[in-house]
Amino acid sequence: MADSKEKLFSDFTAPTKQEWIDKIIVDLKGADYEKKMVWRTNEGFNVQPFYRKEDLEGLKTVDSLPGEFPFVRGNKKDNNLWYVRQNISVCDVKEANAKALDILNKGIDSLGFCVPAELVNAADIAALLDGICPKAVELNFNTCLSKCVELAKILIAYFKAKNVPLEECVGSINFDPMLKTIKAGKDTSALIATGKELCEALEELPKYRCINVNSVALVDGGAYIYQELGYALAWGNEYLQQMVDAGMPVEKAARRIKFNMGISVNYFMEIAKFRAARLLWAQIVKQYAPKCDCACKMNVCAITTQYNQTMYDSYVNLLRSQTEAMSAALSNVESIVVTPFDKPYEKPTDFSERIARNQQLLLKEEAHFDKIVDAAGGSYYIENLTKAIAEQAWKLFLSVEEAGGFLSEVLAGKVQTAVNDTNKARHANAAKRKEFMLGTNQFPNFNEKSEGKTPMSCQCACGCQCGEASNIPALEGSRLASEFETLRLQTEAAAKQPVAFMLTIGNLAMRQARAQFSCNFLAAAGYKVVDNLGFPSVEEGVEAAIKANADIVVLCSSDDEYAEYAVPAFKALNGRAMFIVAGAPACMEDLQKEGIENFIHVRSNQLETLKQYNAKLGI
Repeated sequence: MADSKEKLFSDFTAPTKQEWIDKIIVDLKGADYEKKMVWRTNEGFNVQPFYRKEDLEGLKTVDSLPGEFPFVRGNKKDNNLWYVRQNISVCDVKEANAKALDILNKGIDSLGFCVPAELVNAADIAALLDGICPKAVELNFNTCLSKCVELAKILIAYFKAKNVPLEECVGSINFDPMLKTIKAGKDTSALIATGKELCEALEELPKYRCINVNSVALVDGGAYIYQELGYALAWGNEYLQQMVDAGMPVEKAARRIKFNMGISVNYFMEIAKFRAARLLWAQIVKQYAPKCDCACKMNVCAITTQYNQTMYDSYVNLLRSQTEAMSAALSNVESIVVTPFDKPYEKPTDFSERIARNQQLLLKEEAHFDKIVDAAGGSYYIENLTKAIAEQAWKLFLSVEEAGGFLSEVLAGKVQTAVNDTNKARHANAAKRKEFMLGTNQFPNFNEKSEGKTPMSCQCACGCQCGEASNIPALEGSRLASEFETLRLQTEAAAKQPVAFMLTIGNLAMRQARAQFSCNFLAAAGYKVVDNLGFPSVEEGVEAAIKANADIVVLCSSDDEYAEYAVPAFKALNGRAMFIVAGAPACMEDLQKEGIENFIHVRSNQLETLKQYNAKLGI
């Protein structure tokens, strides 16, 4: 059988890469290969339309095995198990405890408690953890920065009182002073020195990490992938350097650092990001000359982002978070948090939290993602993405270090400003539909109403008041859909829902395509859209629109026919409704001279156009 296969393949000549490119160029029929087929990413590098085995030549990412330095292929050798984590905001310790015990029976094996400062005492922590086995569950705590050392001592005393083997307990305390500066503009740099004391307080809990890098905040602020990774590396290196300078051995310091990273919607690139993160972090720690390579392992909790979640058509958030969770799982992270789909507009319900848990359980129990280590390893595409993202992130890391380090850049506001600039650029792209949000600026649900939903601001229950007020810039991140949601809520609040009527006429294919485009374009503002099969004359179409109480009439036809139909339709309407031409025909200037002002097409700024229409409609 093997001989027959060899003979079969020997009958064919393997095409070269250039032969494939030449074939593609022929099929493009004169179109530019670079413009049509090569993708220029937001991360600053090009992605080719295909990759082959020779594209792996010279890549260092394929030189090691799973569990081996530089850990690009993951920290584990024989499985891809990760912790399924759910976070709980603690307002009442008994209620939080009851919730924790309940979800531990529903697939959760990692808990994240956000504990207010006033509840950091022995009695309340004991009540919070009552009935929970600390050696069987990963326990993570987020509280006021000034309470972290006290919390560490309380936990150790509690575990000892319960005769729990301290060396078997796994968890973390989220101590990250620089996060407060980044998110709130408060100078908390003086608290960084507390990190060494916190590490020493946790000496008896060797598997507890306490120095956290919360780069998920950058992702939720709109950062590009290379920005999150580059800044996260500089962030972690700042803490590592501070602790080593304070006298901590690098092995102990590195093992206390935990990265809480975000996951954005770019599926393959996120897989590559986490692989590149381990590769680069291992190289950074290696420069401190640790006694063991195991100190170079990067511990990552991956959190699906809120940035691309939407209030309208919110069930689409499940599709986004599922692909994000898949990215993290396939890239071999240590734990995953799936953000519930309803978080943009309400405190997550029991239903949304159950679905979020089950999204991870599906990946484990049904897709068996926990069985294979580095399933993406060897993929020509992902290996090249890993290399490209690593290079871009490393450039950013080096630029931060050359400028004086991450803390210096944060206190100067340069990190926040860079991410804010990216956020503004992404909002501008969303306004022009260069960045799509399904259900918001692309294919909105025509009939959906907010039904009382309003956007929620992000709040933390820890009640931390640490830090001094300053003029340091803070992250301004708002969800990508926020401006469209504000516009649509504005429309809903109007006395009458505007009706947009499609006056379809002429070329069948073009009028249908233009009508579909226009319906999607205008429904994003919450307008009621009325499509039609076609009219024999513009006069009949106009009369039908008036009978339908249309506030907007959109002429949908071909570019060639607009010279014939547009002016008669505009005059027949005679100001009884707003008149729009769907497209940007060559005769646009002539139509404008006749008084036609409104045109919508693929190059339109959708958000600004809809704002203008609302203003014209008196909304």
